[in-house]
Amino acid sequence: MINIITIEREYGCGGGEIAQLVANRLGWKLWDQRLTEEIARLANCPKAVVEAREERNDPLYYRLFKSFMRGSYEGSLNAPKLNLVDSETIVKTARRVVEHAAEKGNCVIVGRGSQQFLKTRPNTLRVFLYAPREDKVRRLLARGKSEKEAEELVDAVDRERADFIQKYFKVEWPDRVVYHTMMNTTIGDECVANMILGLVQTYEARCTG
Repeated sequence: MINIITIEREYGCGGGEIAQLVANRLGWKLWDQRLTEEIARLANCPKAVVEAREERNDPLYYRLFKSFMRGSYEGSLNAPKLNLVDSETIVKTARRVVEHAAEKGNCVIVGRGSQQFLKTRPNTLRVFLYAPREDKVRRLLARGKSEKEAEELVDAVDRERADFIQKYFKVEWPDRVVYHTMMNTTIGDECVANMILGLVQTYEARCTG
């Protein structure tokens, strides 16, 4: 029985909105912003810190700063407890949260490596959503972004996600073999949500038939 859906997405393709539609239709819990909030709680840091670091690698200046601070900390008996929330810490915490959510089931989980953490679970449907660049830019313009900002975000965020997946899971992004389906969201959010729901029913019938 499928009771977990993971939705990985290109930035700006409407993945969050579609995940919300699917979760609402099924009456399941949505782990998107809730996932970020729980990671922040467990890491004992502000949500904004997690938002700035999740699904991306630490920049060079941050890695250098981290090395410097750890060196300074280890060399000082009077230093306060060091609590640097880096990408590795966030990935480890995300795994805990995702696996806990999966144990309870009836959930839709957006990104954060969830498709990789749960790739061997038989009760999971894994979806990848994408769209042409111009369509993603249009969505961001509708959210109030400037054209320059929208174009830069579409390119930068997906590049960061690809680098993140490569570093922590050693696979290309998107890792096509891990997904049950990949959908182009230009057909419309409602249509994509309906297709995902239909796929859940079809997949369950195939497994139980």
